[in-house]
Amino acid sequence: MDSFEQLKQEIMADSDNKKYTDEGIEPLFSTPSTAKILIVGQAPGIKAQESKIFFNDKSGVKLREWMGIDDEIFYKSGLIGVVPMDFYYPGKGKSGDLPPRKNFAKKWHDKVLEFMPNLELIILVGKYAQDYYLGNDKKQNLTETVYNYKQYLPRYFPIVHPSPLNFRWHNKNPWFIKEVVPELQKRVKEILQK
Repeated sequence: MDSFEQLKQEIMADSDNKKYTDEGIEPLFSTPSTAKILIVGQAPGIKAQESKIFFNDKSGVKLREWMGIDDEIFYKSGLIGVVPMDFYYPGKGKSGDLPPRKNFAKKWHDKVLEFMPNLELIILVGKYAQDYYLGNDKKQNLTETVYNYKQYLPRYFPIVHPSPLNFRWHNKNPWFIKEVVPELQKRVKEILQK
């Protein structure tokens, strides 16, 4: 694949994405060749898709806070890539957004990752990203996987989704903010300062 634009056109031409392309919706992902950190999330929310800016919501504010970076670094430094498990908003379900389509990542992620040869850390946000990237190495559930994040370093850093809807999980697992977030911030800072 020669260029980001060429890959984007290929994704848009894929029959699986026809309904989005027909509505003028483009895939939402970012692959700067200078990226050192990649965020693999679930899928764009409706607000992100409509604004064409990924993590343009309360989840994004919380994610940047957890990483210890500002909007400038996140969006404009060329040091952060964002590649969700699906590049399109999947729609609304009974208890929030629908999950990303099952085969999307398998079809596109390897091609997309080729654009970022300098990655030092991949932050796996939520269950879908962890299931895909950690495979059999993940623990029996998301909580256990996140709790044991050190096992996946230095390549991967699994975290819970930063959605405000996860407040119950945070109430049950205060160790995440106390122990894991400071380690994430430290790791991000080390990489970005190189």
